[in-house]
Amino acid sequence: MRIGVETFTVHKRFPLTISRGTTSETTNVWVRIEQEGIEAWGEGSPFSLGKATSLSSSSSDPGTEGFLPPTPHKQTTEILLEALEVVIPMLEAFSPWEHQQIERVLEEVQVPSAAWASIDLAIHDWLGKRVGLPLWRLWGLNRRRIVPISSTVGISDPDKARQRVQDWIPITGAHVLKIKLGSPDGIAADQQMLLAIRDEAPEAELSVDANGGWSLEEGIEMCNWLASQGVRHVEQPLAPGKEVDLPQLYKQSPLPIFVDESCKTSQDIPPLANCVHGINIKLMKSGGLTEAIRMVHTAKACGLQVMFGCYSDSTLANTAASHLSPLADYLDLDSHLNLVDDPFLGATLQNGHLIPNNLPGLGVKRREFNH
Repeated sequence: MRIGVETFTVHKRFPLTISRGTTSETTNVWVRIEQEGIEAWGEGSPFSLGKATSLSSSSSDPGTEGFLPPTPHKQTTEILLEALEVVIPMLEAFSPWEHQQIERVLEEVQVPSAAWASIDLAIHDWLGKRVGLPLWRLWGLNRRRIVPISSTVGISDPDKARQRVQDWIPITGAHVLKIKLGSPDGIAADQQMLLAIRDEAPEAELSVDANGGWSLEEGIEMCNWLASQGVRHVEQPLAPGKEVDLPQLYKQSPLPIFVDESCKTSQDIPPLANCVHGINIKLMKSGGLTEAIRMVHTAKACGLQVMFGCYSDSTLANTAASHLSPLADYLDLDSHLNLVDDPFLGATLQNGHLIPNNLPGLGVKRREFNH
């Protein structure tokens, strides 16, 4: 198979601020594979998990010198391109049918997870196109068995938070809101922002994502306070690397606790199963749809709930995730809805639900812009 790579830059309509900083644009990677006259697509988007954790950031294997583990704490566009440049010549001898062998090469080279995801998504797209079926149908899923996606409100002052809720109303209806907390100004600022949003959208379902911005003491205090405000769950209250404190928070929190940065692949799930209620699966963290499916089944076997999330992903990656949405309890796939120049068309937003289409594979096409 032939594999091509190029980049594309997308710009946010509204910059997003979380506990680690603000982003207004990202440069993502577009992978295309071709065989038997069929072209298939995948996406890799850069991301950061915050400060480095106990994971090693370099390989001890001299044969893979210069590469990061599959899920390092930060994956830049340059890191993804470097990894793909090295591994693609190794993969072009295979067919998309040889998925297991392709996975073995990606694992041996320790390709960063977002680069791995770009290859994995393209392979799934090719397989679906080859047999003429959308992935959700190929997997036997019910695409109407889904939950509404949440609309994200980044860290800001109360007035701007109110305005951001209003900005979402014509797009998603703002019936389900995910509030980013963990403000550098402290939990008092978090509380003021949350109260403003609750006042602006009294009927909306609210969840909170602190992106590891709280200490254990702050997490306990905030979880109890947020429960009094009708918040349904809290995501990543503690920083990655502080998982040892999760059992204490789990015992004292009246709210369900989800983890994101602390849970990258299926191997991370069993050690967390007794101190969290759910996990956030992101294709860039997991390395694509193959590992995401493993994570779903592992989480369910451990009695945990499942959320699908995103980074600065375009419609391409979020459409890929939408094919698995029938397996999710919560969906946070709104990043593409905040882009002014998304180059792709795919899953459609219908009454606040992200629905994959009937086209084969991922069901993604290029968008035509009027100049």
